[in-house]
Amino acid sequence: MTEIEQKLSHLYTSWYGSLPISVTKLPGSGSYRSYYRIIGTEGTVIGVHNDDIRENDAFIAFTNHFQSEGLPVPGILANDREKRIYLITDLGDTTLYQLLTEKRSSEIQDSQNFLTGEERTFPPEIMNIYKKSIAWLPSFQVSGGKAFDYSVCYPRAAFDRQSMMWDLNYFKYYFLKLAKIPFDEQALEEDFTRLCDFLLKSDVDFFLYRDFQSRNIMILDGEPWFIDYQGGRKGALQYDIASLLTDGKANIPMTVRNELLRFYLDKLGEFYPVDREKFLKTYHGFELIRILQALGAYGFRGYYENKSHFLQSIPFALRNLRYLRENKLISFGLNTLMQVIDMMIDTPGLYNQQSVEVNSSIKHYNNELIKNDSSEIIKNTLIVTIYSFSYRRSIPGDENGNGGGFVFDCRALPNPGRFEEFRDLNGKDQPVIDYLKKEPAVGEFLGNAFSLVGQSVKMYTGRNFDHLMVAFGCTGGQHRSVYCAEELAKHLKNNYHVNVNLHHAEKKKPD
Repeated sequence: MTEIEQKLSHLYTSWYGSLPISVTKLPGSGSYRSYYRIIGTEGTVIGVHNDDIRENDAFIAFTNHFQSEGLPVPGILANDREKRIYLITDLGDTTLYQLLTEKRSSEIQDSQNFLTGEERTFPPEIMNIYKKSIAWLPSFQVSGGKAFDYSVCYPRAAFDRQSMMWDLNYFKYYFLKLAKIPFDEQALEEDFTRLCDFLLKSDVDFFLYRDFQSRNIMILDGEPWFIDYQGGRKGALQYDIASLLTDGKANIPMTVRNELLRFYLDKLGEFYPVDREKFLKTYHGFELIRILQALGAYGFRGYYENKSHFLQSIPFALRNLRYLRENKLISFGLNTLMQVIDMMIDTPGLYNQQSVEVNSSIKHYNNELIKNDSSEIIKNTLIVTIYSFSYRRSIPGDENGNGGGFVFDCRALPNPGRFEEFRDLNGKDQPVIDYLKKEPAVGEFLGNAFSLVGQSVKMYTGRNFDHLMVAFGCTGGQHRSVYCAEELAKHLKNNYHVNVNLHHAEKKKPD
């Protein structure tokens, strides 16, 4: 065990009264916090380590307050402030973003629609989950923000002028300068001041979640749960709904955004007498600052930290800017900023620090597509092919000629096929899923597999490799291998920018 894992194990033992069965690190995200799934005899919890004590304090204070208001957030089970670790409820692995990508049609069709400007598919069940999530937002903003001591907020108590300028300078220094987009710095700073003046006309006496987006909404038993609000502070109502609806890779169709915005305003009206005309007057300005902040984050993580998958979010942010620009939804005298945005949209290619070209403008993204054939994949995106198979037959062959990859033997796991009620089912059926999820050995096995495959995905992506093969085998290729293959596919789609091809070799199982 690492030192952090040992600390979490000790905290778990102090809280629960017995040693955990396993402590497995979960894949990293866009933050510096690290997460661990801790499996015990009665289930699982999530362990968190973060060296930033003040951020931990903010998260715990917000969580305790939101729970007292009846809001769906994870529970704080144990906390060791000095060791910078705490335990929270395990809400599973399914985010709203993951659910969206799974329910949509194929990634190729989505990508083609993205380029042609056509509406992407947005399944009714996803619209329902989005509405469920949005229905909770006014509770956080209005009810959840009352009687709260905002002095615990970190790094600031309000999304005020200083916070706005931080975000705008984040965009300037980590996106514009690193992407080598030319601009008049003095004129741009003056536009930043004008934009802040405009946004500060909105009421700012509400709780601002700050990062209200699809990856921070967990879906458990069909219901939304909310995480990662430690950056919350006082602010305007418009920011959070703008954050969700302009969420880059979620790429919500414009007609759907408008419907969801109207739905939000209806729900907000149940909590607060909102003036819709006044709300909408500054709404698109908040869309703008959120998109610019996101571009700053993509630049920092992608250009500065060399995490190339963040760069692949840039085309989606640029499309959002293009929509605002072409529909004249942002103006108020921001002439220099508008010129910079036009330049970004028209730039045929942006480069990272190794001068590796990335898909970073809509025009360039279009040029990087292989032919419009539904069987082909976007260039420069790693393809991960995942198989389930039966050892009674043979390990699937490598059709790409690369060799290598992983083969995981699931025969060491508990076998649902030994039970009569599971024999005619497969690893995609809910009773089998429920059985395997409850088995600690399965969680530990998958955690190790996720870690190994994730290491290769990061390396392959950084070196522009185009394919990785992973196979899961069991005795019949029906239960354990199918379940593990499905879980890895979900995990990769939710945490990495890769194309996943999933194949189940046995004819008994639906593909």
